[in-house]
Amino acid sequence: MASRLLLQNLSKRHLLRSTFASRSASTLVLAEHEGGLIKAQSLSAVVAANSLSQDNPVSLLLAGSGSSLHQAAEKAATCHPSISQVLVADSEKFAYPLAEPWAKLIQLVQLKGDYSHVIATSDSFGKNILPRAAALLDVSPVTDVVDINGPRQFIRPIYAGNALCTVRYTGANPCMLTVRSTSFPVPPISVDSKSGGASISEVDLSTLDEDSVGKSRFMKLSSQDTGRPDLGSAKIVVTGGRALKSAENFKMIEKLAEKLGAAVGATRAAVDAGFVPNDLQVGQTGKIVAPELYMAFGVSGAIQHLAGMKDSKIIVAVNKDSDAPIFQVADYGLVGDLFEVIPELLEKLPEKK
Repeated sequence: MASRLLLQNLSKRHLLRSTFASRSASTLVLAEHEGGLIKAQSLSAVVAANSLSQDNPVSLLLAGSGSSLHQAAEKAATCHPSISQVLVADSEKFAYPLAEPWAKLIQLVQLKGDYSHVIATSDSFGKNILPRAAALLDVSPVTDVVDINGPRQFIRPIYAGNALCTVRYTGANPCMLTVRSTSFPVPPISVDSKSGGASISEVDLSTLDEDSVGKSRFMKLSSQDTGRPDLGSAKIVVTGGRALKSAENFKMIEKLAEKLGAAVGATRAAVDAGFVPNDLQVGQTGKIVAPELYMAFGVSGAIQHLAGMKDSKIIVAVNKDSDAPIFQVADYGLVGDLFEVIPELLEKLPEKK
């Protein structure tokens, strides 16, 4: 009898806590910006925030310095109707997205705003910052979320994407998440879907620790100015594997991508062989992509690679090994020599205008 009463009391407490959490839900989204614009991945985090509850005010946190930060804030205020507030942290400490100052900033904003959720995308930005911030706030983050069933229940892949795990968060606020941007696509939004836009507020940094810079410091930013779409958000991705044999041969993939207006991807084997830089790696330890068209040339289809691209809408595979695992997930497959197939494609495809 006593055990039954205890279980009933626990159930009532859990129900009250869940009801309170859903009613008082408020979300802080950590956003990236570049060139005065909000990155598309950050808008996917806003879409994920909408899935938490119906009445969920979303605050967007931007940090940086200079005019580009304030330009991004103005764009953010009108880029999505769900954003109710844009918080701007303007300081030279945030000129580069280092984990230490960003984590201290999140701690400061959370103590003032008392948000129920903090969301970032599962890219290098979110994976670098969120765990450190979670440690400062003494909570456990839920990573790589692909679906949201409620304010405290989430779905994330395990075993390299071969199984989906349902996770219920039972810790204290805030519930901190990283979400896969490919699982939360941003629908077309009318420019005037929200009149006036969100309010823009400056974050008071007077109480931010002076030693928040930490032990790491920015050295340099290396990027390739190719004019191709970003790999994480491209509609078409052309990927090459180790079968290309050399960096010189990999240029065929780049030429094909230019004709298609596509982004270039690579397997881990191709990256480890030095054919391309590691920021082009697609897979479990690289970037997760879900384009409308994914073309794989000389890609065997290792389980780690499939985890990063199997959500693509249409998958086309070219491999001379008819037993390659990539054909098990491909919508269209061609058993053939890529050194014959790619030149033929380049010859028949029209030049990009």
